[in-house]
Amino acid sequence: MMRRDPLLRMAAIGGVAYMGAKAAGNRGQKQQAQQAQQVPAPAAQASAASDRITQLQELASLHDSGALTDEEFASEKAKVLG
Repeated sequence: MMRRDPLLRMAAIGGVAYMGAKAAGNRGQKQQAQQAQQVPAPAAQASAASDRITQLQELASLHDSGALTDEEFASEKAKVLG
């Protein structure tokens, strides 16, 4: 009986240590996942801005070539700018 008490104690300590390490690892993974999700947001905004600029440049070139009237150009520009 004397010999089992230290073994049980060590098993309990090992189990607690395992659970603590596992919880810390899970927390780290969640933080990394959150950071990974936050990174693409500015890239998406930059992409949307460049799309608007491209659309406005195309509209301007159509307007300069005479394919769009002043009213059509103003209406399409308002749609692009939202």
